[in-house]
Amino acid sequence: MKILVTGGAGYIGSHAVKLLTSVHDVTVFDNLSTGNAWAVLGGARLVVGDLDDDKTLSSLFDQGNFDAVMHFAASIVVPESVKDPLKYYANNTCNMLNLLEQVARCGVRYFVFSSTAAVYGIPPTATVSEDTPLAPINPYGASKMMSERILGDFAAAEALKYVALRYFNVAGADPRARIGQATPNATHLIKVACETALGRRPGMDIYGTDYPTADGTCIRDYIHVEDLAEAHVLALNHLAGGSRNEVMNCGYGHGFSVREVLAAVERVAGCTLTVSEGPRRAGDPPALVADSRRIRAAFDWRPRYDDLDQIVRHALAWERVNPVTSK
Repeated sequence: MKILVTGGAGYIGSHAVKLLTSVHDVTVFDNLSTGNAWAVLGGARLVVGDLDDDKTLSSLFDQGNFDAVMHFAASIVVPESVKDPLKYYANNTCNMLNLLEQVARCGVRYFVFSSTAAVYGIPPTATVSEDTPLAPINPYGASKMMSERILGDFAAAEALKYVALRYFNVAGADPRARIGQATPNATHLIKVACETALGRRPGMDIYGTDYPTADGTCIRDYIHVEDLAEAHVLALNHLAGGSRNEVMNCGYGHGFSVREVLAAVERVAGCTLTVSEGPRRAGDPPALVADSRRIRAAFDWRPRYDDLDQIVRHALAWERVNPVTSK
């Protein structure tokens, strides 16, 4: 198929592109605000542009004759979304409308959407299913929830098949260390811990040590980026096979505490991290773990990297060669 991947030069999108190019004709559309041209592997074509640029977007669709769109492009930093909500509603929600207008105009058949567990907010239970009520507590989660609703309503009115994947905590990197998370000043725990282990940060913080968990720190479901990218390929195959529209959690179904993650980084890196303990951050649930039974059953999804030490090992190997920080 001919596939357009928005945000395909970014962390997760680039891993999906790497897999897609072995079978499909892939075009990446990215403004490179957080992505990098060197991350586009496999001979995919890169077009630099913004989703709010109607002229460029229209020309891209006129030339592309796309069968499918994978939509990764988004702003994703939760604290920033609280400080600058209009940026998130513009980039995540309004740009979704721009994209879907082109999808409708050109008759694209399949759409795979990058959503997030942030749509659940602070759920009533630690493990959440796709039927858990949506109650986002920040503009990032709200912008993604709105985009999900728009996509569902649009698909009901048009001949479009879609899958929306709700990510939990994505981590790790390409096992060959060709690509990984290269965003400067990232806030993801495993990346921050690996940077600290390599001496690129003087230390790091634990936010909250009094949660009702075994060691007092938050528990999260960490999914390797390679397994998440594979889920996108399976989602596309699912749609192409004539199956129904789906909304699915992407996580392993079990979690690790902040202290357990830091212990894994120390174990793999062979060092002791400098860690400070601070108060809780507003809006952090004690535990957030995916009920992943739906995606496992529908896609026969069998994760290959469901091992915390392996996730850390790949993340650490990437940080050692990351061209953004290793110069």
